[in-house]
Amino acid sequence: MPLKSLKPITPGQRGTVLQTSDDITKRTPKKSLLLPLKKRAGRNSSGKITVRHRGGGHKRRLRIIDFKRDKIGVPGEVTSIEYDPNRSSRIALIKYADGDWRYILAPNGIRVGHSVESGVQAEIRLGNALPLKVIRPGTLVHNIELKVGKGGQIVRSAGGSAQLLATEGKYSLLRLPSGEVRYVLSECMATVGQLSAVDHKNVKLGKAGRKRHMGWRPSVRGVVMSPRDHPHGGGEGRSPIGMPGPKTPWGKPALGFRTRVRKPSDRFIVRRRYQK
Repeated sequence: MPLKSLKPITPGQRGTVLQTSDDITKRTPKKSLLLPLKKRAGRNSSGKITVRHRGGGHKRRLRIIDFKRDKIGVPGEVTSIEYDPNRSSRIALIKYADGDWRYILAPNGIRVGHSVESGVQAEIRLGNALPLKVIRPGTLVHNIELKVGKGGQIVRSAGGSAQLLATEGKYSLLRLPSGEVRYVLSECMATVGQLSAVDHKNVKLGKAGRKRHMGWRPSVRGVVMSPRDHPHGGGEGRSPIGMPGPKTPWGKPALGFRTRVRKPSDRFIVRRRYQK
């Protein structure tokens, strides 16, 4: 998916770099696979803000995505490639042979008319979902399960792919996009290929308004606040942070400070992501 630069007729368009929509084949979603999506503005079920700087933005509807890929042995045909406002990659509308319709995450290179299938008997081909134990080492995969039957949980964003390094009995060894190498149960399902919208990381929004349309509100730097509002605040004129390491607004270490505690899944990690 190539990028496009706009002819700057306004200041906000001068630095804008966006993705083209040439790969999108249908503009209207399938109604039976839509749900209403209520805006939460970063608040949890108790009404407390747990994600700051969220609110406003364009109205969205939720597309029901098939992360489980549990239509075992039923072939399906790609009927359209669509935009999804709730994720960075494209989605593909699949019509199965039994008449069922489902959305899946669209791999890079999939086209209308391609056939997809799930299960052990499926070919190792773009868009097919198989257990890791039957996929060849070296294959790029995405939408990977961590618990058998739960559905894909990792490698689901634009341009993402993990590489299957080896399968040893009960576990398969994967190199994730972050560089982390970890074991995953070889019975878990994964979809073959790299995800679409590979150039998503090179997009430049160009203006603050486009960020607001996406539901992001402005953030204020702590260094320009007063000392009572932020640990970085205070001082005459421009001032450095002035403490051993940056802090969050609540005084906790930030920017690179590791917050992960011992978790049961630590034993599956062979190589940490920050050991470059």
